[in-house]
Amino acid sequence: MATLAAPTRPNVALGCQGSSRTLGAMTDIATTDLEATLEQHRSELTGYCYRMLGGAFEAEDAVQETLVRAWRNIDSFEGRSSLRSWLYRIATNVCLDMVSAKQRRARPMDLSPAWEPVVANLVERPESTWIEPMPDARVAPADGDPAAIVESRESIRLAFVAALQHLPPRQRAVLILREVLRWQASEVAELLDTTVVSVNSALQRARATLAASNLDEADALREMDDEQRSLVARYVDAFERYDVEALVALLREDAVMSMPPFALWLRGPADIATWFTGPGIDCRGSRVQPIVANGSPAMAQWRRDPAGGYSAWAINVIETHAGKVTGLTFFLDKKLFPYFGLPLHLDA
Repeated sequence: MATLAAPTRPNVALGCQGSSRTLGAMTDIATTDLEATLEQHRSELTGYCYRMLGGAFEAEDAVQETLVRAWRNIDSFEGRSSLRSWLYRIATNVCLDMVSAKQRRARPMDLSPAWEPVVANLVERPESTWIEPMPDARVAPADGDPAAIVESRESIRLAFVAALQHLPPRQRAVLILREVLRWQASEVAELLDTTVVSVNSALQRARATLAASNLDEADALREMDDEQRSLVARYVDAFERYDVEALVALLREDAVMSMPPFALWLRGPADIATWFTGPGIDCRGSRVQPIVANGSPAMAQWRRDPAGGYSAWAINVIETHAGKVTGLTFFLDKKLFPYFGLPLHLDA
């Protein structure tokens, strides 16, 4: 199975304060102050690049490249816009360069009909095929503005990020900047070197494409409530006990389950139960830990290791609606665990 390399933090950084500093102010500060000023924009730029690219590690690479370009070209920053806007211009160009060289990322259900729950259908595709999970803390630091944190988490839901990948790259940038980041049309036009008319036209087409994707915004863009927390707690408990009957009782009739990097995905409690009690039976006895990813409840899973203890296995993002679990995405890549700040191995 292909693996992901853990990202390396750059020596320069990115952030929110100091975003209105002009060239004169920037060139007068010390190198360490410049690093701190840039670092303040890291979280929001990571979120932006993730929405643009659909890959958490690609987003980290894009932010790295943005930081390097900003560092090298700070003397050319003319101060006609805010530092924040300048950084977003760099990040947008980096992302547009990256998406032009690859196919869009997707979820298994975006690429084929549902499969039968048998081992023979475990067809693996390259990691670059799939949307990757994003830790909330990477895009919404705990010490940020509460309203901004909620909005940031809402706009990295798996369904929303997957829907964004259906848009042409420039439409994607326009929609994110206008609808998620609340930029004015004139600001987006300046960033993209185009006209307000073109921006508004691109936004209209992007909205139409998203509407056709059947994205349930009322559910995908909402804060977690007590009912949802209780549902997720029951799911995690049932999974750890490996009580499949109790687990599938929590699923909606049209619930789906997928396991990237495999193309196989399942629909409905019956096929999901068949998988858990058949090909997936080795998940019995796993250790689990509730976490958050993509603005949603999630669960880290460690499976029994024949050599002793438990080995990292999957990051499971849990989607819910109206008191039922609607989606289970098991990202089967142990290299995600360090990215989420989780150990690769647990003692018995």
